[in-house]
Amino acid sequence: MSEPRRRMSGKERREQLIQISRTLFAEKGFDGTSVEEIAATANVSKPVVYEHFGGKEGVYAVVIDREMQKLLSLVTEALSASHSLIKLERAALALLAYVEENSEGFRILVRDSHAASGTGTFASLINDIASQVEDVMVDEFVERGYDPQLAPMYAQMLVGMVALTGQWWLDVRRPAREEVAAHLVNLAWNGLTGLDPNPRLTAASRGLEHRLAHPQPRPSEPHPSGPRPRATGPEPKEPEPKEPEPPPEESPPLTEKEIRELEKARERELKNQEKLRERELKEQEKARERERREAEKLAKDLEKIRLREQRELEKVREREYREQQRLLREQEKARERELRDLEKAQLKEARAAGDGRRHASSVDAGREKLEPSE
Repeated sequence: MSEPRRRMSGKERREQLIQISRTLFAEKGFDGTSVEEIAATANVSKPVVYEHFGGKEGVYAVVIDREMQKLLSLVTEALSASHSLIKLERAALALLAYVEENSEGFRILVRDSHAASGTGTFASLINDIASQVEDVMVDEFVERGYDPQLAPMYAQMLVGMVALTGQWWLDVRRPAREEVAAHLVNLAWNGLTGLDPNPRLTAASRGLEHRLAHPQPRPSEPHPSGPRPRATGPEPKEPEPKEPEPPPEESPPLTEKEIRELEKARERELKNQEKLRERELKEQEKARERERREAEKLAKDLEKIRLREQRELEKVREREYREQQRLLREQEKARERELRDLEKAQLKEARAAGDGRRHASSVDAGREKLEPSE
């Protein structure tokens, strides 16, 4: 005779409905999932779902809230590191670990939340994370002499870059999350002009990656191998547990002291890199100053050449003007000579005409004397 099936308590039934709904929402989305499907999968009637959650919107709100709190707590814990680079590395690792180990939850989050659910969306979650990153950015900006009012914008850029990469990696799953995190941090920390051709996470964050890959069960949670409540209906499908990979021999879990020492070493390395960048910037500034002085010298030389050409042109124009004036004066003198010569000729003609008249008068007078009087 078979053992009678134990009846679920209200708390167990509620948890069963949440897990079933979580799987269905991840596969089909909010609109593609119905209360009938949730109830049928749990082998209960629809009123049971309404009794616990008031409808599909209620259970969806619980699922969304759980996933948001889980991811937000992971990122918040990662941002508690001392150095900004370690914070960035651990935040990227935390998000990718959540994507890999809670794929259903992440698929639900990146979908548009239904307006009737009354819950936040993935965008609001990103804003929550960005507000925490903003505090880190403000400190970094103040330390480096940048405008801290720009920190909110940079926080949105940084978190958006990591979140979108997580969405892409959700489906491709390669390369490994540690390598993806290293490249993410490489771009965010170094920028395109300072990319490391072979980026790696710091040793402190690699130790965290090992702990993320092989989490220890919390005291408050039942061990995976412990007894589980039996449901009256079919149990929700869960992914088969992966065989835990043995930790690499060369990367055992690090102690807090080792982590602090590695962080200090990394800080020294970062300071050296910063000094190197400062020297490079100074050299670039000197080169720009040399170019500026050379450009100014060239501009002065060109100005001298222009002024010299301008003076030569003015001299040529002056000579042309003097030559024109000389020609005008000579033409004026020639006209004056012509006028004087014309006047002389006219005077000679007038004198000649006067002498002729006097000669005629004297001839007439002689004739009169010679003629006999009557």
